[in-house]
Amino acid sequence: MKKSGTSRTGFSRRRFLKSGAALAGTALGSGAVTGLPMVWAKKFDNITLRQFGTGTSNLNAIAEKCKQDLGITLEMTAMDTDAAVQRAVTQPQSYEIADIEYFSIKKVFPTGVIQPMAVKRIKLFDKIVPIFITGKLTPASKVAQGTAPHTVEFVEGPHSRKFAKHPTEWATMMPTIYNADTLGIRPDLVGRPITKWSDLVDPAFKGKASILNIPGIGIMDAAMVMESLGKTKYKDKGNMTREEIDKTIAFLIETKKAGQFRAFWKSFDESVNLMASGEVVIQSMWSPAVAAVRSKGIPCKYQPLAEGYRSWASGLAIGSHVKGVQLEAAYEYLNWYISGWVGAYLNRQGYYSAVLETAKKYMSADEWGYWMEGKAAQGDILSPEGKVMEKAGAVRDGGSFYERMGHVECWNSVMDEDRYMVQKWNEFIAA
Repeated sequence: MKKSGTSRTGFSRRRFLKSGAALAGTALGSGAVTGLPMVWAKKFDNITLRQFGTGTSNLNAIAEKCKQDLGITLEMTAMDTDAAVQRAVTQPQSYEIADIEYFSIKKVFPTGVIQPMAVKRIKLFDKIVPIFITGKLTPASKVAQGTAPHTVEFVEGPHSRKFAKHPTEWATMMPTIYNADTLGIRPDLVGRPITKWSDLVDPAFKGKASILNIPGIGIMDAAMVMESLGKTKYKDKGNMTREEIDKTIAFLIETKKAGQFRAFWKSFDESVNLMASGEVVIQSMWSPAVAAVRSKGIPCKYQPLAEGYRSWASGLAIGSHVKGVQLEAAYEYLNWYISGWVGAYLNRQGYYSAVLETAKKYMSADEWGYWMEGKAAQGDILSPEGKVMEKAGAVRDGGSFYERMGHVECWNSVMDEDRYMVQKWNEFIAA
């Protein structure tokens, strides 16, 4: 079996950090990985891996390609963030692979339902974007607030449930997908430039604004708004004190009672329908949802804002009970996942892949230029399904990978006062 890329036979923190930092400067350059796409031997034709996670990355196309390349049958189940956490913790025998968001792994891993992952068995781990290793996109980057992925990426040993403060040989998850989130707008309906997070609560958009109803994420958007308004300055928006939570929720309730919000959405489809119908002209949104509105021929923009982005990331974890040939198949699947095809598929939806070099091999120069380098498209930009997403001449909202991921202000997070925060959030929704 021939594989391109560099195999790992050992692991050292120095090599890890050096190669990670180097990636920040070279991944978007030319031809970092050469050779033909990886060729996989089908050793696992009779193996089934049950996987669950959000609809963002639990996609039929990935399961079909995995079956074609590896022979492994993936049984995927898509659910919302809160349901995914609940299943991970309460039904550990119901899955082999958990597709978990990084802020959620803070809740899941300490329960013992996920096994520490041997970094040396992930052959391209030292090619993963440095955000997941050091917290910095480049050596000069600041570490954003919230649950930065690198803070929950490593554990102290093969049987540890404690997160490590520095890279080790044992990981909680293999990073797969991430993005920089901001507000979506209808440029044809807002009637003026949108430049700040505080524009979400401008009375000019009374009854035509929306915020997402996932407590741990929605309150982060609200915090971005609060700081934009100058109402408060959080020490860490991702880990608020009770006093800060109270102040934020009180503001949201006041804003809601004033009639600012048209709806509170939970699903991708809800956000698309609200924006496409024109019922909402400005809202919390995800990049592919903006693309989905555009695909209907309706103007929609993912608006860069002065205060920066709220970011998120997900990864694949292996259940504690997985052993033997199933464990071998799980590692084969993880290695396949970052070998290029999946990364390109996810990049074409507006997300970012954990290993940029391999994804680049599966994208045309024009696709890479549009999605990753902030260049104007030379021809039509197509979705993974072959539908026209953008016409020639279009430039991606927010620009290049480094412009977008280099301006992350905070990461989705689990706060120390998480239970209290959820209780207060529910009071806001019920108000």
